[in-house]
Amino acid sequence: MSFNENARLDSSRVSDRRGRGKGIAVGGGLGGGLILILSLIFGSDVVDGLGLSDGGSSAGSGYSESISECLDGADANERLDCRIVGTAESLDSYWGPALAAEGMAYTEPGVVLFSGRTDTGCGSATSAVGPFYCPADEQTYYDTAFFDELVARYGASGGPLAQEYVVAHEFGHHIQNLTGVLGASASDPRGADSAAVRTELQADCYAGLWAGNAASVPAPGSTEPFLAELTAADVQDALSAAAAIGDDRIQSMAAGQVNPESWTHGSGDQRQAWFMQGYDGGTIASCNTFSAPDLDNP
Repeated sequence: MSFNENARLDSSRVSDRRGRGKGIAVGGGLGGGLILILSLIFGSDVVDGLGLSDGGSSAGSGYSESISECLDGADANERLDCRIVGTAESLDSYWGPALAAEGMAYTEPGVVLFSGRTDTGCGSATSAVGPFYCPADEQTYYDTAFFDELVARYGASGGPLAQEYVVAHEFGHHIQNLTGVLGASASDPRGADSAAVRTELQADCYAGLWAGNAASVPAPGSTEPFLAELTAADVQDALSAAAAIGDDRIQSMAAGQVNPESWTHGSGDQRQAWFMQGYDGGTIASCNTFSAPDLDNP
């Protein structure tokens, strides 16, 4: 999905913490508490196989490019950090009216870029955790190195919508926080039919909702949207990312076997199906994974 080159970006929408890490590996990678949680969900053998205890990547000394240079859609088409800025603004433009139509108010989640490690309202985290949403501070977090990992390690497409899908998924968790369903997974944290899986698949569906409507939602103060019309190749880029981070693929890579009883996000096929549920003319109501009798067939 390409940005309209003349779309104006507001770089202040994103907080850039890259280069502020300690420059050293953090013991336990995700921190002992997070490693313990993941071990309980996936099993210690799977967590060890993912290499999360290595501490993640070390932070660099700085960046030659400043996010303040993200001025327009042309920049978003060239640079990943600018693309995240534009994607966040496009998501704001979609979700504000979409929630208003449901009688709900939208508040913008924070968007933080970091490298190596960062402090959050949910505790300290390293790049090993991947992109995430913290409901305690209502911020989404992205180590931009993850997007290279998504391609090199997990085999996803490097296309723009593969990256934008990740951002849209994390915004989906913020929408769940606003609507009061995000905490549902706490009492049912794993399993193929668990509330945790249903929570993640709903966030995928919400990402699809945005993708299907982004090219028709004008940017604030403009008649032109941030994003141009999607192509079939764009959609395939998003689907490749959804498949790459399915529980079945990650487990197979890490342990050589698949155990649905420990799933927390759903299979690659399920993640693709629910993204398309939102994309193909879906509505907020049609993304209700919690009432779906069959997660394989939305």
